[in-house]
Amino acid sequence: MFKILKYSFMDLMRSRWSYVYFLFYLVLGFVLFFLNSNTTKAVITLMNVIILLTPLIGTIFGVMYFYSSREFTELLLAQPLKRSTIFAGQYLGVSFSLSMSLVFGIGIPFVLYGIFTSSAIWDFTTLLFIGAFLTFIFVALSFNIALLFNDKIKGFGFSILLWLFLAVVYDGLFLLSLLIFDDYPLDKLALGATLFNPIDLSRILILLKLDISALLGYTGAVFQKFFGTPLGMMVSFALLSVWVILPVVIMLFQTRKKDF
Repeated sequence: MFKILKYSFMDLMRSRWSYVYFLFYLVLGFVLFFLNSNTTKAVITLMNVIILLTPLIGTIFGVMYFYSSREFTELLLAQPLKRSTIFAGQYLGVSFSLSMSLVFGIGIPFVLYGIFTSSAIWDFTTLLFIGAFLTFIFVALSFNIALLFNDKIKGFGFSILLWLFLAVVYDGLFLLSLLIFDDYPLDKLALGATLFNPIDLSRILILLKLDISALLGYTGAVFQKFFGTPLGMMVSFALLSVWVILPVVIMLFQTRKKDF
């Protein structure tokens, strides 16, 4: 598995798109500090970018890599190797390469501008962790989609729809339900609905870490009461871990029955 992981990782690190992804965050970080040297404001701006862009890139890269390496995967399947070993190695290779591009792309500008001596270091660390979590989550989801559809067009289309639903449509439906049923106590419903969307859960964790929970609006007090406590933070990161583990388990289960 580690050999396959190494090959997948090195293959993606030689890809021009990995460098484009790295350079995008690198340039964005320097531009933010050029316009405003306040590290907290830079973290907030990056939060809005990472929450939307990282899941999209993870989904597209995952599907693209799976389909482009299909012939190599079939060659590996002809060898005396476990299917779980092959696909777990490929998944980890893609996820680690994207996470490294994200961490180094964002980290270099912040390090040069003295993040280690700033009070916002823990906010910045939380941002990197959440970015890595979202990468691992959506790469796993993209592998599941690619395993489900043999047709590339269907796979790409469904992956974009999944990202669009979780990033935009889910919030719209959630807010619409709050408006329609505003006469009823919806605190628990709002809390539960947030836990089923990794993008919303990540956004709330960052907002609470930055102590700007007033931006959460109607359910801000409920989120502050639960997520703002150390136990709430631990539960939230545990749920993000579940969002990583569950798609990976489903992916490995699919590979056992998939006819290549």
